[in-house]
Amino acid sequence: MKRKSLGRCLILVSVLGLVSSASSWLDQPMKASTTGSEPASASDPSATNITGDAIFAKLVEFNRLRESRLKQYSVQSTYRVKNDKGEMRAETQALLRYRAPDTKEFKIISERGSGLIRSRVFKPLMDVEVETAAERNRIDSSITPNNYTLSLLGEEEMGGSHCFVVQATPKRADTYLFEGKIWIHSVEFAIVQIEGQPAKSPSVWIKRVDFVRRYQKIGEFWLPLKNESITRVRFFGKNTLTTDYDNYEINQVAIAGIKESRTAR
Repeated sequence: MKRKSLGRCLILVSVLGLVSSASSWLDQPMKASTTGSEPASASDPSATNITGDAIFAKLVEFNRLRESRLKQYSVQSTYRVKNDKGEMRAETQALLRYRAPDTKEFKIISERGSGLIRSRVFKPLMDVEVETAAERNRIDSSITPNNYTLSLLGEEEMGGSHCFVVQATPKRADTYLFEGKIWIHSVEFAIVQIEGQPAKSPSVWIKRVDFVRRYQKIGEFWLPLKNESITRVRFFGKNTLTTDYDNYEINQVAIAGIKESRTAR
């Protein structure tokens, strides 16, 4: 029961609006800042009074305006689970390919460690991502006004970006929603980082779950950099699930971290 609950919890934490389609609010295409080309609403609002509702509206607006720019991408995704001693329990490396508007597919590159974790945690994570992109999954965990209210806490630097820090409060107790903080770029209105916990515990066996999801700006886009969730299970200890994203190829441009090079044509 405890092992089954652990696997289910790891999946749920990754689905908290964090495993989503490329055109959702989280895998967010963002136009690079260029003089004279940004919409008027993209002016720096940090010197003016702004509310959580206004930030939310801009986040939604900017993503809707720019999602059409992302035609396709591929990225290497590495899933790992470690125990409370830091020992690797399982790892899967996969190549994820996305094609607009709604197609994702995974190709396994390598696997090692526990077959149980690989089959009951990693594979379901990939399946959920494919189904969500194709809208076959009815779970609505998106960061939108239907699911959350945002309250402005302040402003601070995060990873070299000036951000609004907002408190995200879910509108219902749902294991697929979260409560926590979001760092939103103060000019581009892109999500830079999320930290939180599930709005509802996925199991009585689970003492606590904490997750962090970080983004990076590469080329014209803000895309996932790393996910980490720490799950504490009663009588079972702590397990850490991480997903790292490397070697993006976006719209025929190869990008590794912040390094960019054109692919041959």
